[in-house]
Amino acid sequence: MVSAKTRFAIALVLLLATAACRRESVDVHAFLSEPYPEKLSDWHLFTASAPLAPNRGVIPYDLNTPLFSDYASKYRFVWMPTGTSATYKEDGGFEFPVGTILAKSFAFPVDGDPTRVRLIETRLLVHTKEGWIGLPYIWNDSQTEAHLDLAPDPVPIRYTDVSGKHHEFTYFIPNANGCKQCHENNHAMLPIGPKARNLNKDFAYADGPSNQLAYWSRAGYLQGAPAPARAPSIAKWNDANSGSLDARARAYLDNNCAHCHQPGGTAGYTGVDLRVTADLSTFGICKSPNSSGRVGNLSYDLVPSHPEQSILLARMQSVRPKEMMPQIGRSVVHEEGVALIAEWIASLPQAGAACSK
Repeated sequence: MVSAKTRFAIALVLLLATAACRRESVDVHAFLSEPYPEKLSDWHLFTASAPLAPNRGVIPYDLNTPLFSDYASKYRFVWMPTGTSATYKEDGGFEFPVGTILAKSFAFPVDGDPTRVRLIETRLLVHTKEGWIGLPYIWNDSQTEAHLDLAPDPVPIRYTDVSGKHHEFTYFIPNANGCKQCHENNHAMLPIGPKARNLNKDFAYADGPSNQLAYWSRAGYLQGAPAPARAPSIAKWNDANSGSLDARARAYLDNNCAHCHQPGGTAGYTGVDLRVTADLSTFGICKSPNSSGRVGNLSYDLVPSHPEQSILLARMQSVRPKEMMPQIGRSVVHEEGVALIAEWIASLPQAGAACSK
């Protein structure tokens, strides 16, 4: 027969174990040096995966004009250590504290049921003691766990969307080194999405809708931000009410191309700067390309009034390696994005003899 003292000891052990599990389940665990965990769940960013449910202190966010990634749905989250915050910058990415975790999950509709999604990968961008590092986690078929894979295999995707259109292609997940191609500037890894102009929009939080800049500030995740009305805001590429054709096209190029095509970017050597804050003269007008890749008989990066003569558009329409742009992160053509940029190029005043051979 178990004594009262023994029963008390067992109960105490169980109580402590339960408290430890509960504490572990609610606290994000930031790994700031190697080895990084094999399982995404070890970071404790989410309390559930179907759908993704953010843990305490993990804030979801969205961008006005996001990067196109083969029509994938994306779910973005940010977490910072207690007592720390990012520093606001009007232009460019915010300055995030060491320990910050930015998580972005990619998903596609379940074949046969477009109302449900299948998680493919979750990319973590972690501000470690040595700088930012990208870590790709690949979800299992049962959608219960994602595992670290620094060189992930391609994933076959097939589904029919809500409009009845069938999609079938191979989805390529950039490896850990591939993250640098987009995120590196002047040889340093940096976040590229969380900028004032991208975040200045409302988001439907669990406790009600709010402007993201204001919400981050109230949560203690952002310091120095002005009122949203005084902060920059980029147009939504597919919303004609959010800005002019020029504003929407330049917003699209800013978020799909400018992370490479700007000074210090991996395509900075081309001399083409596609940031929304850059002058149109830096967009390659009547400029012969100085980068590799087949472009047929086209001679200039951008020919105003002539989308069919513009290499910029031809690269967007291509899926050929070394010719397509962006070079990684997509396997299919973004038809709506191509249509927007074609319309924009056609609207630009003709350069006349300046582009003649």
